[in-house]
Amino acid sequence: MSDTFDDKGLPPGYPFKPSYEIAPVAAAEKLSKGDALLVDVRLAEELEIAALPDVGEHIHAPLHELNEHLDDIEDAANGRTILTLCHHGVRSIKAALALRGCGFEDTHSIAGGIENWSLAVDRAVPRYTRDGAQCTRVE
Repeated sequence: MSDTFDDKGLPPGYPFKPSYEIAPVAAAEKLSKGDALLVDVRLAEELEIAALPDVGEHIHAPLHELNEHLDDIEDAANGRTILTLCHHGVRSIKAALALRGCGFEDTHSIAGGIENWSLAVDRAVPRYTRDGAQCTRVE
């Protein structure tokens, strides 16, 4: 991935879908103000390597367990925007669409996942590669 990002935190040519996604910089702002709930849909192995610091209240709900966390998400969101996060943005779009289907209309995937976040918002967040459940930190 390129190290050149626009002021929204998106790399050149990123196929941004504003009706489903939120750019990393805007997501960071909403989270820092407490205006959104982060729902991290990655595996526990991914969280062990890289988690977003200081995002306030958040829920870890791996995509394959999302339905089991709906009550927790509803209670924690309390009317706020829900932002979903994964590694590159594929699982988080699926999660955002699933949550919308469950009535959480104000839900968006963080574009490019934690990979874009790490490169464009906070370089202190470690990057990693993933092969199934096997995650390897990128130095």
